[in-house]
Amino acid sequence: MNVRRSAAALAASAVLCVGAAPTALAAPSPSPAPVLPSGLYGKNDPTYDGVWRQSFALLAQHTVGLRPAEEAVAWLVGQQCAEGGFAAFRPDATAACDPKTMLDTNATAAAVQALKALGGQDAAVKKGVDWLKSVQNEDGGWAYAPGTPSDASSTSVVISALAVAGEKPADVKSKAGKSAYEGLLAFQLGCSAEPAADRGAFGYQPADGKLPANADATAAAALAALGKGAVVSAPSADTPAAALACPAGSADPAAAAQGAAGYLAEALKKDGHLTALTPGADQPTPDTGNTADAVIALAAAGHKQSAASALEWLKANSAAWSKDNPAALASLVLTAHATGTDPKAFGGTDLVAALNATGPAPQASGGTAQDEKKDKKKDEKDGASGDGKVWWIVGAGAAAGVGIGIMLSGRRKKNQL
Repeated sequence: MNVRRSAAALAASAVLCVGAAPTALAAPSPSPAPVLPSGLYGKNDPTYDGVWRQSFALLAQHTVGLRPAEEAVAWLVGQQCAEGGFAAFRPDATAACDPKTMLDTNATAAAVQALKALGGQDAAVKKGVDWLKSVQNEDGGWAYAPGTPSDASSTSVVISALAVAGEKPADVKSKAGKSAYEGLLAFQLGCSAEPAADRGAFGYQPADGKLPANADATAAAALAALGKGAVVSAPSADTPAAALACPAGSADPAAAAQGAAGYLAEALKKDGHLTALTPGADQPTPDTGNTADAVIALAAAGHKQSAASALEWLKANSAAWSKDNPAALASLVLTAHATGTDPKAFGGTDLVAALNATGPAPQASGGTAQDEKKDKKKDEKDGASGDGKVWWIVGAGAAAGVGIGIMLSGRRKKNQL
């Protein structure tokens, strides 16, 4: 899954820049919160995370065997623009996408994963995949906003989506001939990194000529390097996570994923969870979203036991963080799935019921083959076309060379502590 920030933090720090090359930065004018569509999950302002939270809510429901409400699926499909990309949220999906429509890779990748899992949305999935391929940077990676420098988190979530959709990331190449995996592995801290504890980690983006280790980017990169998406099955065998093997051999995504897992396992040992320094704070605080992502990444790499203490910490400490938050609840459902834990008894919380309560009720169980066939014949709604060449830049993050990335699972685009 990918780096997220709260909508409030994003709104406070985001600046808007239109066109292929920014000439000035100006804070966006305040606007009233949009009316919440009936098919959308969550009651908070969806301006910055509507597609993201919807995608993961539907994906989590599907993972536990539920058939999401038709109106919820239709809302997500209707958010897609004609060329295949998704914006974070379009309040009026009947209006044409235009050059001011802020298409982004993270929302698109999340939607591709959800729609592929649900089935019956092949056309929408293909359009999304084709658009993602079309905005690949020359270095093989992806940025949150097309036309800006690649970052590890966006590159990771796109690779995960491509893999889920049946693509081979090693064969997805830029116009300069760089593969998606070449773009991703360029962000890993190798055997010469100092301090040694950072070896195997991934950085989000270089800052002041350095590439700081970032736990959020590392968790996302581990999944991508393994060719996995957000849905991870609990490993049948379990081995301890190990540090990056040095000296390193030739660039290898699987070895890179194991090195990333080793870094995450070590980072979790101190407190049983990850921490982050939030803007304005002088002390790090627990980072629940990143901890959940780290647990999923470790499970994907075959290291469930290395994530055991963090899983127990999540059970005891995630209730307040996830309350009424569909993206957070979905993240925990997927964490439970990855570790073979019952999501209906997660630290005393029924995550599935809590997630369902944030939006339209899933369809009654017992869907038939006829229902499946009907779904596959549905025509997807097309948004109107637009070039989407609009950039979102986080003011403080851009100054630090960090950026914005994915939204709202509690992840933050900053150095992880």
